[in-house]
Amino acid sequence: MEILSIFKHAVMISFFVFVMMLLVDFVDMATQRRISAIMQGNRWRQYTLASFLGSTPGCLGAFMNITLYVHGMISFGAVVGGMIATSGDEAFVMLSQFPGTAVALFGLLFVCGIIFAWVSDKLIEFLGIVPCESCREAVCELCLFDANSTEEVRRIFGLRNFSKNFQQLSFTRFLLLALIGSYLMLLVLGTIGPTDWNWKRLTFAILSVCSLYIAAIASEQYLLVHIWDHIIKRHLFRVFLWTFGALLFVHLGLAFWNLESFIREHLMWVLLIGAFIGIIPESGPHLIFVMLYAQGLVPFSVLFTTSFVQDGHGMLPLLSYSIKDSVLIKAFNLVFGLMVGFAFFTLGL
Repeated sequence: MEILSIFKHAVMISFFVFVMMLLVDFVDMATQRRISAIMQGNRWRQYTLASFLGSTPGCLGAFMNITLYVHGMISFGAVVGGMIATSGDEAFVMLSQFPGTAVALFGLLFVCGIIFAWVSDKLIEFLGIVPCESCREAVCELCLFDANSTEEVRRIFGLRNFSKNFQQLSFTRFLLLALIGSYLMLLVLGTIGPTDWNWKRLTFAILSVCSLYIAAIASEQYLLVHIWDHIIKRHLFRVFLWTFGALLFVHLGLAFWNLESFIREHLMWVLLIGAFIGIIPESGPHLIFVMLYAQGLVPFSVLFTTSFVQDGHGMLPLLSYSIKDSVLIKAFNLVFGLMVGFAFFTLGL
């Protein structure tokens, strides 16, 4: 049953990544690439938006940042800042356990995300580090349409395409609609995703309906080139494999290692341990430190450090895109988190 639960979780995350990539590409095309221009025009705007998305509770904002990064809309530093600001699903637990401190923590991480996003971009330039560009080049190669032409955008996404698409229903469109429709049905039935109709489940449902709309009205060429050949073939299956593998690894590791007991016996090392636990691309381990703080067993500096380094499930989609970039982002966040965390610890916070 645990394997089935992990499988469902991986499907939920993978499908959300797929939908967000689909919607980002759709909005960017429908607005004639104005979104790309806005995001690419100013680095501080990127840093602020990425940190804001990351500071929203849950992993949805982190997934959106990865989607924007894959599409070349935000810089490497902006992703670093977004991941710093991300607290994952633990944000909801912190809001329920200590809401005042939680809001202050989110605000502090938001500010740190902006600052260290700028620092990260400067550092990779100084050190000569070049983030992976393969996917961005692929995205550019996929821009086969005249995005500056209103008439071309209408041709790609016009409502008149709806009847024609179903009169001449291709096998690719049928598979895509069946995929999205099946996910939506499982979501509504509660088989996948949150069991209660909370805001997260409602968000998943709305996004699924939006993706169904795009899949139904998009022109055949756009469907094949942008959605099927790029998003599904290049990303979806790899995202699922990485997500499932990471979740399974974390589950097995925690099952055979009494992590909470070990931390209680070595409080002098808890900050350092918390930072390294934050490297794990999973929300669960961080909950231990949240509960330890709620019970007054660890100081704020420990909670801050683990929240700084960890990013919930946010890093999982990036692993399928570029292992190199994933390692670099985690390394930057670990070093920055330890620096600020030990400073707070020294100040007695």
